[in-house]
Amino acid sequence: MKQYLDLAQRIIDEGAWIANSRTGKRCLTLINADLTYDVAGNKFPIITTRKSYWKAAIAELLGYIRGYDNAAQFRALGTKTWDANANENTVWLANPVRKGADDMGRVYGVQGRAWLKPNGGTFDQLQKIVDDLSKGVDDRGEILSFYNPGEFDLGCLRPCMHTHTFSLLNNTLYLTSYQRSCDVPLGLNFNQIQVFTLLALMAQITGHKPGLAYHKIVNAHIYEDQLPLMRDVQLRREPFGSPSLIINPDIKSLKDLETWVTMDDFEVQGYQHHDPIQYPFSV
Repeated sequence: MKQYLDLAQRIIDEGAWIANSRTGKRCLTLINADLTYDVAGNKFPIITTRKSYWKAAIAELLGYIRGYDNAAQFRALGTKTWDANANENTVWLANPVRKGADDMGRVYGVQGRAWLKPNGGTFDQLQKIVDDLSKGVDDRGEILSFYNPGEFDLGCLRPCMHTHTFSLLNNTLYLTSYQRSCDVPLGLNFNQIQVFTLLALMAQITGHKPGLAYHKIVNAHIYEDQLPLMRDVQLRREPFGSPSLIINPDIKSLKDLETWVTMDDFEVQGYQHHDPIQYPFSV
C-alpha cells in the first residue's frame, strides 16, 4: 500500500505533463518505477485508501490464463474490464478484422496461449513454463510475453503489462513483471493484484514456494481529470494494514485454472478500506 501511495505522490511532485494522442488528454507522467511484493509473506498489495474491486482483477488474470479473446468471456468470470476497449474504441470498431460485439482480437492471453508461428501453428508459452517449472527446470527463458508488434493491428489494445519472467532458485519461485504504461489511479492496483496472484498461483500449481514479485513500470501516469481526486482525496486518507490472499489449495494444475476455478476459490481476509473513488476512465 505504501509503495502505491509513494508512487502517486512522486508523480505529483516530479512528473511532467505529456499530451496523450489516443485519449486527447494530458497525463502527469513519470519514467521508471519499481515495486516489490512479498508473496511469501502473503502481504497482499491491495489499496486500502479506497475500495478495490480485487475480484475483477483476479477474474481478468484468469481470463488471460485461459487465453480469452472476447469481453463476454471476461464478464462471465466476473469482470467488465474489457467492455469499453472491445466495444467503444473507435479505431478498433473500424478495423475489418473485428469479429463483432465484444471481440477483443489477438491480445494478452491469446498471445500467451496461442502465439502464431511462421508455419501457421501456435506456441503455448504458458504451458511450456508450467511444464518446465513443474520439473524443477529454469532455462533462464521462462518468459510469458503478450507483446507481439506484428499483430498490434489484430487486437483492440496493445498490452500494458506485457511480459512476465519466472525465476526458480532452489525451491523458491520469483516473478519479474514488466509494464510499459500504467494508469496509476485506476490500473495500478489491478496490476499489483495480478502480479502477486500470478506468482502465488504459478508457485502453487508447479509445487514451489513463492518468493518476491518484482513489478517494473516504464511510464507511470495520472490523467489530468484524475489528478484532483488523487491529490485532494485519496492521498489524504490514512491507509489500513495489508490483508491476506487465500487461494483454494485444491487448485493444483494449469488444467484446473483452465476449467473449474471461479472467484469463489479466492478470498481476501482482513481487508479494511475507505469509501470508493470514481476515477474517470480513458478509452
